[in-house]
Amino acid sequence: MIKILYLLTLLLVLSNVCFPQTSSIPIDTSVTIGVLPNGLKYYIQYNKKPEKRAELRLAVNAGSVLEEDNQKGLAHFCEHMAFNGSTHFKKNELVDYLESVGVKFGPELNAYTSFDQTVYMLQVPTDKADILEKGFVVLEDWAHGLAFDSVEIEKERGVITEEWRLGRGAQQRMRDQQFPVLFKNSKYAERLPIGDMEVVGKCPHSVLKKFYTDWYRPDLMCVVAVGDFDKAVIEKYIMEHFGNLKPAVNPRERYYAPVPPHDETLFAIAKDKEAQYSMVAIFEMRPVEKTLTMDDFKKVIIQNLFQSMLNARLQELTQQADPPFLFAYAGKTGFVRTADAIVLQAVVKDGGIERGLDAILREAEKVRQFGFTQTELDRHKESVLRGLETAVAEKDKTESSNLIGQYVNNYLEGEPIPGIENENVIYKKYMPEISLADVNKLSADLMQKTDRVILVNSPEKEGLAVPTEKELTAVMDKVQSEKITAYEDKVNQQPLVSQMPKPGKIVDEKKNDKLGYTEWKLSNGVKVIVKQTDFKNDEIMFSAVAPGGSSLCEDKDAMSASFADDIARESGIGDFTLVELQKALANKIVSVNPGFDFNSESMYGSCSPKDAETMFQLIYLNFTKARFDSTAFASYMVKVRSWLKNRGNDPQAAFSDTITGVLHNYHFRMRPLSLALVDEIDLKAAEKFFKSRFADAGGFTFVFSGNIDMAKFKDFVEQYLSSLPSSGKPEMWRDLHVTNPTGIVERKVFKGMEPKSSVSLQFSNDFKWSRHEEYLFNSLIDVLDIRLREVIREDKGGTYGVRVSKFVTKIPGGRCRVSIGFGCKPERVDELVNAAFAVLDSMKKFGPTPETVAKVKETQKREREVSLKTNGYWVSQIISHVWYDEDPELMLKFDEWNASLSADDVKAEANKYLDEKNYVKVVLYPEAKK
Repeated sequence: MIKILYLLTLLLVLSNVCFPQTSSIPIDTSVTIGVLPNGLKYYIQYNKKPEKRAELRLAVNAGSVLEEDNQKGLAHFCEHMAFNGSTHFKKNELVDYLESVGVKFGPELNAYTSFDQTVYMLQVPTDKADILEKGFVVLEDWAHGLAFDSVEIEKERGVITEEWRLGRGAQQRMRDQQFPVLFKNSKYAERLPIGDMEVVGKCPHSVLKKFYTDWYRPDLMCVVAVGDFDKAVIEKYIMEHFGNLKPAVNPRERYYAPVPPHDETLFAIAKDKEAQYSMVAIFEMRPVEKTLTMDDFKKVIIQNLFQSMLNARLQELTQQADPPFLFAYAGKTGFVRTADAIVLQAVVKDGGIERGLDAILREAEKVRQFGFTQTELDRHKESVLRGLETAVAEKDKTESSNLIGQYVNNYLEGEPIPGIENENVIYKKYMPEISLADVNKLSADLMQKTDRVILVNSPEKEGLAVPTEKELTAVMDKVQSEKITAYEDKVNQQPLVSQMPKPGKIVDEKKNDKLGYTEWKLSNGVKVIVKQTDFKNDEIMFSAVAPGGSSLCEDKDAMSASFADDIARESGIGDFTLVELQKALANKIVSVNPGFDFNSESMYGSCSPKDAETMFQLIYLNFTKARFDSTAFASYMVKVRSWLKNRGNDPQAAFSDTITGVLHNYHFRMRPLSLALVDEIDLKAAEKFFKSRFADAGGFTFVFSGNIDMAKFKDFVEQYLSSLPSSGKPEMWRDLHVTNPTGIVERKVFKGMEPKSSVSLQFSNDFKWSRHEEYLFNSLIDVLDIRLREVIREDKGGTYGVRVSKFVTKIPGGRCRVSIGFGCKPERVDELVNAAFAVLDSMKKFGPTPETVAKVKETQKREREVSLKTNGYWVSQIISHVWYDEDPELMLKFDEWNASLSADDVKAEANKYLDEKNYVKVVLYPEAKK
């Protein structure tokens, strides 16, 4: 099979007649595509990663743009009702059932509604036939079996209103002003998927049901299945569960709302008192271009090259000492179903809108007048082909969740699905043919004046002037009339490591057969753990850690230490600026990042096996030639200050800062970030701290996992890790004595214009560390996540979602924290807080039900099944056990702990860590109206 595939690929590359440019784009033959007599379409693809799992989708080619005036928001409402009762699952039985078989609400069970479509998403296990088929029962119910129970409809009105409330803020208010301009005379301007809360709150049940019966019909539906299964079985399930769906009688026309053209330039300038940044964007609306033929596909390749090169130039400008913008983006995007948009966008510092507009227009004009350079094109071609090389190598290891979207988009939007092998062949055929002239021709699309909309967002505050339409027009006219110089592509041709270090030695080797890794001790004291896996064909991941961290710096240098890793990354490495480094690594798949916390310094990253030596070189350079560049520092500080300047406008920032301060007893090292604190950052102090922490590698442990060639890896380890400097003296972190408050501490924060509140409950405690105790504590969190959602969202309709999270550590002393958070209507804060405490009280008195414990156990097992087949899991678990000086073989205890988990265990954990006399409660309320 491999030889046949290779010959086929070779023939396709060499022959110009295989894919004539006017011919249709080939469809991946491994995908089964069919249409039932009733019009429902389906796609089936076998994929073995992750094992024993299937990704299922029901795509409905109907969204909010199809709503009538009395239905605004009901497309989204129908989506919500899909989880509240149907033919085979009464009321909340759907979520109950799926959680009982290990499907987690949110990550593996979800849906979304947009202007033109509604898509339901489900991941199910495939190792049990009844569970797999039940997944198709779920999809069938979504397609035509929703119950629309009157009680559930009324409860869900509250959930949707809270979802709307959660999304309200400065960005949404400015969007509300701008969409009518951006979508002038189009139905898209008045059909936001979240809808009109007056309609959502009061619509008759019959009107809601009418949207469902009008648009949920087989000719507007598609079922997609990708996973580890027998395709014939899946096709049989689809026919059995969807073949009997009746076509609509006298169906309504599925129309497509146009975005009408306009000759003039339109402006949408919006200001808001809570806005956190200024932004200017140029949208040039264009008719949608379908990718149907090979010639179309070639155009897409050229567009992608054009876009990536222009964005690289924009990114380069952000590295100036005083950059014209903080972030910029250029590209063509599928905006809505009937319109694409060519976008030029810049986020700028206060007062910098005109300068930012000038800069992005100047770069566009530079491309229009002079085009790109051959070196740019060559570099970006190499990068694209390198990415394709990885995709081909990972064909049999690509996750189903990463594949399924293309089939959904093929149905909804006609996106090509040639398959990665055909795609690779096409790219290899066309890439040599694509000339600089071909790419530069696209510059004619930039700077057009028709169908153009200028968007401006800005904080509204005293002393900050926002440019008028006249002033923005003057900037555009000025750029087009000025003489512009061509771009110069500066490339650093030096090797990354100019002088190779003298290699050290591996002085000891141990094997851990139970966990399947090799451990090396190096001559400089560094410890290396290497686990060979076949989880991915083109991936190696690593993490490294050593004790110390910012706890060892003086208080006066704390801010410099906190930002030292970011400053180093922004500066580049060795003899390379960041821009030069990005260009040098354009044809590599590699990343290496240093980091700090209070108690440790660390490094993490990944690479393709082909680029393993480059990864080791970057590790070596971070230890020995970290770069702290004054220009990069100045540029970075402009960005940080610009971000912080308006951060206080955001109510959530005030809320978060209050939580942080109260929760840590206003410790000096836990001060909320502000402009005053940023002034404490010093380049020299940051450099001194960074280099001091990486000057001695002796205390580091490195863990690598992936497709590793041990012979080559051994050479790299001895060359680049054994040669790292080491004093042989052990170092240790310092306890900063960051403590939590005792007793009940309550704070109210009054900030914001919207009628919304945020609630945070924090329970902190000492923690007698053990891995088993950590497992039990995590299980308590899993139980609380289910119960609080059931009560506060589903029973009371009081919030869109409850966030339950945890913090647990052994260092510097055993501590843990349970965090509960949710948003809600201000008037319901006390009611819902009391409901949350009632859940906690019940957990302490009675424990969870056996059914809830069974759900948690099954979900934990299913999650672990998948995790065990990922390099990231092994790296994180091994490094964690090493960091806590524990035997990594404790990882193997999971099955035993999971099997024995009981309701009494969870009840005991609740009584340890949910003390109603010791917690922090912070509530955000809107400001009183003056």
